[in-house]
Amino acid sequence: MNDLIATAVIAANLTLVPGTAMAETMITVPSGQPLTLGEVLIDDTQGEDWIRFRFIASEIGDAGVNYEQAAPDMDFLCQHLALPYLAEYGLTSPRIIISLSSRMVEFGKSTPDVTQYFEAYRPENNTCIWEAF
Repeated sequence: MNDLIATAVIAANLTLVPGTAMAETMITVPSGQPLTLGEVLIDDTQGEDWIRFRFIASEIGDAGVNYEQAAPDMDFLCQHLALPYLAEYGLTSPRIIISLSSRMVEFGKSTPDVTQYFEAYRPENNTCIWEAF
């Protein structure tokens, strides 16, 4: 599936509708920064379907939250949102990508003025195992 938007009910009762952001629904993460789920994508990467969870994190970068502060948030989102999502919908993927963006941008489009943080995880034994890019 090439850049297919997965439409479903997310764990914690978040609903994802294609082409819309969830600005009214905040997610609590370890850093305390406000996050919203922008979209979930199933992306064909090198012949494998990777699932991407894209979050809007308006406080990252110059706004104050640096990568070191945001990294535990991405770990938390993988473990507590992405893994339950995969289980609930019977999905499997060799990689889960969690991304934080200071504002919503088009997937795959270079946007140098927007701060973005990414982490990749391998789901194994109901745990997210960090994978260095």
